[in-house]
Amino acid sequence: MPLLDKLSSWAERADDALTRARARLGLLQPLQLLSYRSYGTTSRLYVKGRLLTDKGIGEPDPTDSRWHNLLNMYRRFDSNEISGAQVSVRPADGTDHLVVTDEEGYFTLNLEPQRLPEPIDFLWYPVDVLLRQAPAPFPTPPALGTQAMVLIPPADAEYGIISDLDDTVIQTSATDLLRMARTVLLRNARSRLPFKGVAEFYRQLQLGRNGKRNNPFFYVSSSPWNLYDLLEDFLSLNDIPPGPLLLRDMALKRKQSTDASEHHGHKLKEIDNLLLTYPTLPFVLIGDSGQEDANIYREVVRRHPGRILAIYIRDVNRPDRAALVEQVSEELRSDKVEMLLVQDTVEAAQHAAASGLIFQEAIPAVEQEKKKDESADDDTELDGEGTGEPVMK
Repeated sequence: MPLLDKLSSWAERADDALTRARARLGLLQPLQLLSYRSYGTTSRLYVKGRLLTDKGIGEPDPTDSRWHNLLNMYRRFDSNEISGAQVSVRPADGTDHLVVTDEEGYFTLNLEPQRLPEPIDFLWYPVDVLLRQAPAPFPTPPALGTQAMVLIPPADAEYGIISDLDDTVIQTSATDLLRMARTVLLRNARSRLPFKGVAEFYRQLQLGRNGKRNNPFFYVSSSPWNLYDLLEDFLSLNDIPPGPLLLRDMALKRKQSTDASEHHGHKLKEIDNLLLTYPTLPFVLIGDSGQEDANIYREVVRRHPGRILAIYIRDVNRPDRAALVEQVSEELRSDKVEMLLVQDTVEAAQHAAASGLIFQEAIPAVEQEKKKDESADDDTELDGEGTGEPVMK
């Protein structure tokens, strides 16, 4: 076993032993059962969640200071995972499925429902999740449960949208490590800023041209699962269409020299799974030029010919990265897929309207939203101070 794997395994065992010792002494917060938005089909549901001790993170508030946000970020990563717990997953067909949490507190289950409930907002199907038995020495709270929301695209969905988050939807400054650290550590879901007009553009893509707002969104990011609550709150506060957040496990694992980068490999795997799950649904891909999205999306096009309608890459104003995107875009011409390097969401909306993905009438709405966002106080030095109000209302 490689040294790093040994160290990782030792650290996980030590952390688990410490958590159990604190539980025996009554020093832990109550247990918290979390569920993550996931996706499935009419014949297969995928349910994912995690059992932790309560982190004590409340709703984001406009008055939250930088210190408060930093403390909450620490709590997110200093989590006490509960392994070996028995969890019941109960879909609407009345069946009961037992699953056991792994060493990091996660539980996952693929199940075949006999019937489905009525969907919520065209797309979402609730699945009840209950804690059946916590392992000793943790007490089992009575009726501790949650409801997992599983997205199933309806038969008349026109296309799906797969979007990156950092520097595509949320201003993160991933190409500037100092600014990125300041943004991630010192801001909450209310004080982190979306890109101008992105919420309206995404709402128009969800609306499509059938007027039902049933085109499904999927967010694929290399952010860790520990940030799930922050990202989910951000989408909700800014009225950005909800979707499964396909994040990354933070477990220490040694990368072999022949492996693709962790970022590249994670995103490609998740996108592959989506296209395989929905073999008749075409997709629009959205990312940014700051990392490897152009290369990843080129690989997706090659692996799944005929499935990608358009690719939009937001320009992060790095000439070297822009040149790479233009090179990939030229290569994709032979695959009859347009990859556009766009300066803003209006440019992307204009192309989407011309391509028949959204209504022409959507362009003025995106332009208006962008102007409203630009007039808002979006000083990048706020770092968790200021009004804290969402940019999109």
